[in-house]
Amino acid sequence: MQYLTIITFVLAIAIVGVYTYRKMKKGQSASGSEDNYFLGGRSLTWGVVGMSLLLTNMNPTQFVGMSGQAFSQNMSNMAYEVTSGFVLALVALLLVPRYLKQGLTTIPQFLEYRYDKQTKSIVSILFMILFIINIIPTTLYAGAIALSQIFNVQELFGITFAQGIWLTVWIVGIIGFFYAILGGLKAVAISDTFNGIVLAIGGALVPIFALIQMGHGQFLTGLSQFLSTSPEKFNAIGGIGDAVPFNGAIIGLLLVNFYYWGTDQSIIQRALAAKSLEHSQKGVMLCGLLKTFTPLLVIIPGIMAFQMIGNDGSPADTMYAKLVLRVLPTWLIGLFSAAMFGSILSVYNGVLNSAATLFAINVYKPRWGQGKTDKQIVIVGKKFGILIAIISMIISPMIMYAPAGLFQFTQTLSGFFNVPIFTIIFMGYVTKRVPAIAAKVGLFFFILVYGILQLIIQPEMSFLYQLLILFIITCFIMMIIGKINPRREDFVLETYNVVDLKQWKHRYEAAWFITFLVIFWYVIFSPLGLASAQGLGTHTLGWLGVGAVACILGCVITKKKFAVEE
Repeated sequence: MQYLTIITFVLAIAIVGVYTYRKMKKGQSASGSEDNYFLGGRSLTWGVVGMSLLLTNMNPTQFVGMSGQAFSQNMSNMAYEVTSGFVLALVALLLVPRYLKQGLTTIPQFLEYRYDKQTKSIVSILFMILFIINIIPTTLYAGAIALSQIFNVQELFGITFAQGIWLTVWIVGIIGFFYAILGGLKAVAISDTFNGIVLAIGGALVPIFALIQMGHGQFLTGLSQFLSTSPEKFNAIGGIGDAVPFNGAIIGLLLVNFYYWGTDQSIIQRALAAKSLEHSQKGVMLCGLLKTFTPLLVIIPGIMAFQMIGNDGSPADTMYAKLVLRVLPTWLIGLFSAAMFGSILSVYNGVLNSAATLFAINVYKPRWGQGKTDKQIVIVGKKFGILIAIISMIISPMIMYAPAGLFQFTQTLSGFFNVPIFTIIFMGYVTKRVPAIAAKVGLFFFILVYGILQLIIQPEMSFLYQLLILFIITCFIMMIIGKINPRREDFVLETYNVVDLKQWKHRYEAAWFITFLVIFWYVIFSPLGLASAQGLGTHTLGWLGVGAVACILGCVITKKKFAVEE
């Protein structure tokens, strides 16, 4: 039975590898130019942009960590997923046009235009530190937990749990290296599109098969039993002590999501690589639409594991893999594992490529790359990517000793980088006279105080509240510095026509439809819906109707006020 899983797994990843190689060979997109290697030649279509964005985000950290949180708490962590749809709509409307107007390759390039070269270098280094100590290691670790559990690596090789994690991390890391370092962004994006479809299908099959098993072969019976057994688990509003307490913390989370989707180089690089502004906006909106449905794939299985497996003494982060092994047929386990493997590679590859981009373009080229050809710059980026990969593979297995759950660990650690960087980018766009020194002071203040709060004081307050308060204080400090020591001239956003800048004509309709879906899921997973003893009812439909009317009116008003046909 184990051999069938392995065979289907190997066949699936082989198909993806051959498909990617043939597409790359046909397009010859991994040539030596910077745009070709780092931005796929600015040729990505909206479907590729959207699916690549989604899969880069839908990684094992979500499947393993978020289902683990739902297993031990409730659905309050849904906020990370669902509010991302709303944020992505705003990113498509507000940030993507500005980025493409400037012809950016990296987000720190904007910081050079707005502030100075030193600010760009500082943020580039912060990005790379974030990639090395957090994003890549946590992705590899979460993937290693899932794959080692599914393939029973401990028993297969007669090794300990820790040794299995080390082995799996290095196998995945070495394979992913070939995609990211040798192929460039387009190789990553092409494989993402294929893997994204398989992962979405496989992720959907897990809860479907679980419901069939709960209903003893009857899907609807299983669904009825599932929805009525533990209604308290379906509460996405949450409260004190939950993963994302709704009151107030939702605002702090929006800041985190704005950083992640709008300024994180490993994410936004897909949108920057689109063949036109229209394709970029459509791709980002597609990702936003799909993100509102991802709780069904990455959170609901945790509640199913709670009902079907219960607390057997295992870590909560292992429950997703346990559920997969329990409900899926053997041959599907292999295919799903291949999709999971692809999602690991997606994040790993994308971040490696972004790290190589940041180092080559923002650090190496300005200091030591004068007179170097594009091909030489790309080679330097590849060598740096190799170094990042090795360091990350060494750090990754050590996460197993972190006291907090995987998902909470990675989100808390990201606070040292995400909102501080977003704060100075935000102030760069909304002000014209705030100087470069204000950005540097703001970064230093934010990171220092957040570090003191997390490592020394350790208040009971959620780290999301802390990020919100520090964002407000830092903005205030930067504005004061801007009043005392303003720039000599107003900042003006210049235009470089590297791609077609015509906007998508249906962008406002898409944005408001996504907003309605955010409202829809919060009504369903709340005391107004499934989290009540009565379950869904006419009162639920009433609130959904109110949300629909509000969004329709919002769309009409927005189009009338802002939409200008090109």
